[in-house]
Amino acid sequence: MSVINSVLIENRIFPPAEALVERSTISGRVAYDALCQEAETDYSGYWARLAREHLTWKKEFTTSLDESRAPFYQWFADGTLNVSYNCLDRHVEAGLGDKLAIIFEADDGQLSRITYQQLLARVCQLANALRARGVKPGDRVLIYLPMSIEGVVAMQACARIGAIHSVVFGGFSAKSIHERIVDAGTVAVITADGQCRGGKRIPLKPAVDDAIAMGGCEMVHSVIVFQRTGDDCSMQAGRDVWWHDAVREQAQTCEPEWVGAEHPLFLLYTSGSTGKPKGVQHSSGGYLLHAALTMKWTFDIQADDVFWCTADIGWVTGHTYIAYGPLACGATQLMFEGVPTYPNAGRFWHMIQNHKVSVFYTAPTAIRSLIKAGEISPETHPKNYDLTSLRILGSVGEPINPDAWMWYYEQVGGSRCPIVDTFWQTETGGHMITPLPGVTPLVPGSCTLPFPGIQASVVDETGLELEWGKGGLLVVKKPWPSMIRTIYGDPQRYANSYFPADLGGNLYLAGDGAMRDPNTGYFTIMGRIDDVLNVAGHRMGTMEIESALASNPLVAEAAVVGRPDDVTGEAICAFVVLKQARPSGAEAAEIANQLRSWITKEIGPIAKPKDIRFGDNLPKTRSGKIMRRLLRSLAKNEDITQDVSTLENPGILDQLKQNA
Repeated sequence: MSVINSVLIENRIFPPAEALVERSTISGRVAYDALCQEAETDYSGYWARLAREHLTWKKEFTTSLDESRAPFYQWFADGTLNVSYNCLDRHVEAGLGDKLAIIFEADDGQLSRITYQQLLARVCQLANALRARGVKPGDRVLIYLPMSIEGVVAMQACARIGAIHSVVFGGFSAKSIHERIVDAGTVAVITADGQCRGGKRIPLKPAVDDAIAMGGCEMVHSVIVFQRTGDDCSMQAGRDVWWHDAVREQAQTCEPEWVGAEHPLFLLYTSGSTGKPKGVQHSSGGYLLHAALTMKWTFDIQADDVFWCTADIGWVTGHTYIAYGPLACGATQLMFEGVPTYPNAGRFWHMIQNHKVSVFYTAPTAIRSLIKAGEISPETHPKNYDLTSLRILGSVGEPINPDAWMWYYEQVGGSRCPIVDTFWQTETGGHMITPLPGVTPLVPGSCTLPFPGIQASVVDETGLELEWGKGGLLVVKKPWPSMIRTIYGDPQRYANSYFPADLGGNLYLAGDGAMRDPNTGYFTIMGRIDDVLNVAGHRMGTMEIESALASNPLVAEAAVVGRPDDVTGEAICAFVVLKQARPSGAEAAEIANQLRSWITKEIGPIAKPKDIRFGDNLPKTRSGKIMRRLLRSLAKNEDITQDVSTLENPGILDQLKQNA
């Protein structure tokens, strides 16, 4: 493999304000360097100290890192704790029972508020109901719920009794549910009659029924159904029970199941581009430690903050930064059931204004969509709302292009809120490379430096570390507490995927290309390794080409993939969403030529897209994730054979079949 060429040059730097440095938990570069030095000097001791300081243990561990079965590393293995106790009981016992835990805003704007004491009581009732229905420690429970307080209650209730939850995003199909039930050997399902999104009522329970009817699900003995919409749904006698009936007679106290730190907390399935879904398995102790630490350090969470992560609990971001991290820190958070464009594209800004959100964490796809919306409907632009409560902004899910970063910084944050551009994955459990608000000068498009204690590097295909300025494979050199423990039921796939023999078997392969800035050592993510383009011998990351396209004043969003080409080996195909109506005919051809000229000027002729296709949007899941494997099929003019049931906008695929 030749080095991945970096074509993105970014010289803007935004240092942290002095007032922010002074009040931050990690204050200044000296404090950051001291933590990194501590980890360098005594790696396992560093994490052991943090685990003792930030978690409450029933039985304290005596061993920190166990490498004897590498790459199946263990952390704090002989210690016992309970995740739910750490998230709820200890705050109530500390006198914070009346503090707001969750402010929930429904799709239609209705509000619900729940304190830590109330949340603990509801978790205990559901935990008792699960125990009463025969759910035991180590049993797998599938959760298929809308964004709701009940979703958090269900996850915490499983953690409380030592059951292992597997949350499935509420937009997934019956087939996806079936695959996860069978693979995990699920014994119980927690779902709802339906959900509300964008003014629509979407059924959920029928998908569960269809999944179980597909066969191989005989071990499912209980289905608990939350009544959200009131729509009719079938209930099978003996198996199905309404949530309100299941908890009615249950006590509001429930003794936690004290489990070993390595006891699995959850499985979260990632579908990937090919093959059967992978059940990423996370531990209890190590995972919770990193969830708490990143809340405290990356978001600099303070007692009076209102934190809002816009992710869905069906994704890892919703696990770490809704269900566990904020609660482990005793924070107040906002949860939202709906979509950012209903009833209009000012919904996010309206909610920040109304709830005085101070820390806001969302995805680049949402930001880019709202940039376009603000152009089309100026009344929904952030400038029309009071966003002065904000003090920290965050980005998650994929690299954020510099132009979207600047819009976010200036228009949402008023040029005063640092943006923590976080790199991490389902497999890592929490932030791996990220700015810290009181430490890091910011560079648009760069996730900057590793979280203290994380030892990241860029290597070639043999595992040799590359000099700064050269793009290669992003790896992590040492195990960390919140890392994936295995792929459920397939340990060999885990070892082959994440610790490949080609890299020596001891480096965690993130699957992304990256480059370190020659001067600062800052990391920039260049896109998935699978998406690296090889055009006439030049290897380029898709993220940089997408960023260059998005910097054109006409462009709201762009995604780039490759397709086979007889001359250059691979040709660049760009899918573009404009800030204006989708063009056609001669107008589309003219704008496509303008964009090719723009890329030639910004990067060079080698990065000029051969195909440019325009759409009203890109094919995205309901969570806003771009389904790039569909774009690759479109670029090759292949028929779409993949499951598209999770798409928010399937009609977009027909638009994007047309070349310009």
